[in-house]
Amino acid sequence: SPGGSAPSATTASPSADGPHGPRRPHRPRRPRGSGLPHLMLVPWALVVLVPLVWILASSLKTNEEIYNDPFGLPGELRLGVYVDAWQQANIGAFFTNTVIVVSGGVVLTMLLSVMTAYVMARYPFPGSRVLYWLYLAGMTFPVFLAIVPLVRIVQGLGLFATNLGLVLVYAAFSLPFSIFFLTGFFRTLPKELAEAAFLDGAGHFGVFFRIMLPLARPGLISIGVFNVLGQWNQFLLPQVLNPQQDEERSNFVLSQGLAALALGENYETSPTSMAQLFAGLIISMLPVLIVYVLFQRQVQEGLSAGALK
Repeated sequence: SPGGSAPSATTASPSADGPHGPRRPHRPRRPRGSGLPHLMLVPWALVVLVPLVWILASSLKTNEEIYNDPFGLPGELRLGVYVDAWQQANIGAFFTNTVIVVSGGVVLTMLLSVMTAYVMARYPFPGSRVLYWLYLAGMTFPVFLAIVPLVRIVQGLGLFATNLGLVLVYAAFSLPFSIFFLTGFFRTLPKELAEAAFLDGAGHFGVFFRIMLPLARPGLISIGVFNVLGQWNQFLLPQVLNPQQDEERSNFVLSQGLAALALGENYETSPTSMAQLFAGLIISMLPVLIVYVLFQRQVQEGLSAGALK
C-alpha cells in the first residue's frame, strides 16, 4: 500500500547442504585396472604357498601315508618327527654349522663393506672410480669360473672343509653387491650433518660411528637381510669347499645335509624317515622367514629411500 513500508527483497544464499541433505565429500575414483596388479599376484602367491603347505603336511605323515596319498592330510599330528629329524637325521648339527658360517660371513661382509662404501662415497681418491667399477664387475663374475682356483687357494691356506674357510669365501662373494649398494646409499646422506659435526670438533671416526651409521640404518638392515638370505641358501660353495669328513656328515651345512638326505639310498630306516626330510626343509626355512618378517618394513624403507633420493 502507498502508506506502508515496501516489502524487503530477500535473496537466498547458497547453502552448503543440498536439497536432499549434506553433500558428501568428493572422492577421486580409482583408475580402471588399478586392482589388476593385485589380481595377478594371486597365482604367484599360490605358486609359493601351495608347496609350503604340502611340505608342512608331509612332515607330519608316515612313509606309508606319503607314498599312498601324497597330497592328503596327515592322519594325526606327529610333532615328534621334528625331534627325530633334529637328532636322528642330524639336522641339529647341520643347523648349528649353518648358523656359525652365516653369522660369521654376514658380520665380516657388513664390517668390510660398510667401511669401504663410506670411504668411496665420501672421500674420493685417485683410482676410486676404477675400484668402484671393479667391484661392480665382480657382481657379474660367474662363480663357476672361480671354483678351481678357489679350491686351490682355500687348500693352500689350510682352510679346506672348515667353517672358517666358508666364512671367508661367503664374505668375498657377498662384498661386491654390498659395497655397490651401500656406496649409493651413503652418497644420498646429507653432507651438512657431517660438516656440522666436524665444526663441533668430531673426528672422522666420530662422524662415521655417531652420525653416518645411524643415518644409514635402513640401508644396513636391507643389505644385511639380503646377505643372510643369500648365504643361508648357498649350496655350490659348501658342496665344493666342504666335503664329507665323517659318516655322520657332521661338518655339513643345511643345504648339503638336506641334499644328502634326499639322495639317500634307503628311506626305510624308520617309519617316518621321509617325513624327517620334509621336517628338515621346514626347519631350514623358518629362520629365513623369521628374519624377513621381522625386518620387512626396514627393508622396504631402505629400498624406497635409496630409490627416491
